[in-house]
Amino acid sequence: MRSKLMLTAVVVIAAAVAGVGIFAILSPEPREPAAASTDGGSSSSPAVADSATTRSASVGQGSGFDEAARELDLIRPSRPKQAEDFTVALLRGETLKLKEQRGKAVMINFWATWCLPCREEMPAMERLYSRHRARGFVLLAVSVDTDASLVKPFLDKHRLTFPVALDAKMDLANTYGVRGLPASFLIDRHGYLTALALGPRAWDNRAAHALVEGMLAQ
Repeated sequence: MRSKLMLTAVVVIAAAVAGVGIFAILSPEPREPAAASTDGGSSSSPAVADSATTRSASVGQGSGFDEAARELDLIRPSRPKQAEDFTVALLRGETLKLKEQRGKAVMINFWATWCLPCREEMPAMERLYSRHRARGFVLLAVSVDTDASLVKPFLDKHRLTFPVALDAKMDLANTYGVRGLPASFLIDRHGYLTALALGPRAWDNRAAHALVEGMLAQ
């Protein structure tokens, strides 16, 4: 019987500064999940192979986008990479197919209700989504909670309106090479991965709005 991947925690020590962060990683050992990263630092991910923080991608972006990506400390692909297509069932009953979002700017956020940094960044994500959704910004939050009954009450309590899908077996998370929570993937209007955030971000600040506006202006 295939063992299920669970979420476990390791301590990440921030270089050159005092302080300790906790980063939730995916591990084959059946351990209890713990709090995820409070450290906004970046690291490599299989989904954006050969990437480096704020390295310019071959996919064209404006200077405003590049500046916003640097300010948010995002990982940029070093070469164009088409995002893996998928179809997910949403909690509200509809389905979302990534390929059908061409022409829109897409953000995919992997999270869990037990992940404190995930919970803390979601109100800002809601504000980002509310401001730009009418112009073609799609925000999909993918929960890896194994207990699906926890998700809807959380969304209702915090009045979150962006689309949410469940990924209890982490099929989609594994497809995108997710190894920690929260993890956010930015996909441009042509279907290419354009940036990645490992750890929480202030998604309602000036840089975040400039980032989405830059994606929409492509």
